[in-house]
Amino acid sequence: MADIRIRGVGKAFGERQAVAGLDLDIADGEFVVLLGPTGAGKTTTLRLVAGLERPDAGSIHIAGRDATRLEPAARDVAFVFQQYSLYPHLSVFDNLAFPLRSPARRMSEDAVRSRVEHVARLVRIDHKLANRATRLSGGEMQRVAIGRALVRKPAIFLMDEPLSSLDAKLRAELRLELKRIQAELGATVLYVTHDQIEAMTMADRIGILADGVLVQIGTPRQIYTEPADIHVAARLGQPAINLLPRGLLPDGDAPAAAATIGARTEHLTIAKAANGHADGAVDRIEHLGDQNHLHLTVADRRLITLIDPDTPLRKGDPVTIRLRAPLFFDAAGRRIEG
Repeated sequence: MADIRIRGVGKAFGERQAVAGLDLDIADGEFVVLLGPTGAGKTTTLRLVAGLERPDAGSIHIAGRDATRLEPAARDVAFVFQQYSLYPHLSVFDNLAFPLRSPARRMSEDAVRSRVEHVARLVRIDHKLANRATRLSGGEMQRVAIGRALVRKPAIFLMDEPLSSLDAKLRAELRLELKRIQAELGATVLYVTHDQIEAMTMADRIGILADGVLVQIGTPRQIYTEPADIHVAARLGQPAINLLPRGLLPDGDAPAAAATIGARTEHLTIAKAANGHADGAVDRIEHLGDQNHLHLTVADRRLITLIDPDTPLRKGDPVTIRLRAPLFFDAAGRRIEG
């Protein structure tokens, strides 16, 4: 496997700056996830590393070698796309074997069979090797697509939202499978997604992109608890962080420069009001089984948090709300220490 070093990379399409001044280091064997909304520059970054796009500025090194101007075939990377891109007329075995049968590799059929069977077991699709690709479920097709990248034993795996077209149950299963496979192989993975759960559960480090700029990179815990600004804070957390103007709730511990207070579920203490004092009221409750979403109104603002199903609150109940070590942001949206 190999490391990636990106320095000052920029890429524009016409007047739109897709990636701007990108600096990013990915260690050998690391699983890095780029998280951001559509248009943030995630896929463009992958395509730049793969050589499918050429940067307007900056450099890209793979395994210590300058790959900035290398053709894709010379970079030793494998790309897993959002769509499966399988050959429908071929069997699973032949789809997996396809990269190994190129003239550049010249592997014997015995070697091809051995590699394909090993990878098929790794992605748990070995019982389907004789099936046509068209006779597979969505999850099975994605396993084949991932396996086709694995058989090549590339230096880098690049993955462009490979689970986004699957249903929720399959996504959860394949998240675990991908992380297991990556750990077993010690593979270097650069993965892009807009799904915060994928980022939090799979990444060694998460990079937050916004308008082509890498705003922050760190471990999932660092990104969640120490966001650089409001944009980063809003990318992680379910339900999303509540962003409140200073003074809406008692906030005696807020620093002088704080203009906005960020309150996640763990930052709020909520109780049914007594003695006539209330900070807000229950607007509605969404029952989710093991947890409930609690929607509150405070003046003209709405807050959403989680509560236990047995919490004795009903629609219309007045409540007291206290902040417990929330996040603070200045007028420009940058986080400041409490």
